[in-house]
Amino acid sequence: MNDHNYYQNNIDLKSEPKIFKTKVDGIEFQIKTDNGVFAKTGVDYATEILLKTAEISQNSSILDVGCGYGIIGLFMAKKYDCQVEMIDVNERALALAKDNLELNNLSGNVHYSDCFSEVSGQYDFIISNPPIRAGKKVIYKIYEDAKPHLKEGGSFIIVIQKKHGAESTIKKLEEIYEHVEIVYKKKGFFVIKSY
Repeated sequence: MNDHNYYQNNIDLKSEPKIFKTKVDGIEFQIKTDNGVFAKTGVDYATEILLKTAEISQNSSILDVGCGYGIIGLFMAKKYDCQVEMIDVNERALALAKDNLELNNLSGNVHYSDCFSEVSGQYDFIISNPPIRAGKKVIYKIYEDAKPHLKEGGSFIIVIQKKHGAESTIKKLEEIYEHVEIVYKKKGFFVIKSY
């Protein structure tokens, strides 16, 4: 059985870095990836939907929670000229996110944080394809802890599949946030905006 999960620190896992080219919503990226990170062979469908449907304002401040190798932050920096901060518990993912900012001539702040443990700022948007396999306790902590880190008028945007608990997620978000909107719903995928 594989003991290495993308939502853990995988720095000791054998490294076999690869670079692939991808296009998200018509924007090209070079992505460096490796063992022990989520979607290492290409941008996953849920994240792609999130990026295509999230309504983001130009020049916003963005926090990408559970950034992996950084595609959400890269996309937001390139398409919307956002100030991007990316956090994760996986040290290898963080190193890749830094490399990917450089590879794509973008800037951003990338650092370790267990949920919001090392986050002090407030943001216009907090965005996540949450680490479902980390379990409900972790996911719900992300939902709760995001709220005080939103600027006035800010939004928390996530993507989740129906089979991974979209309906219970909506109920949980409605307990925390005043407004919860389903921005996109198709083929079992939900993009949800809370504010």
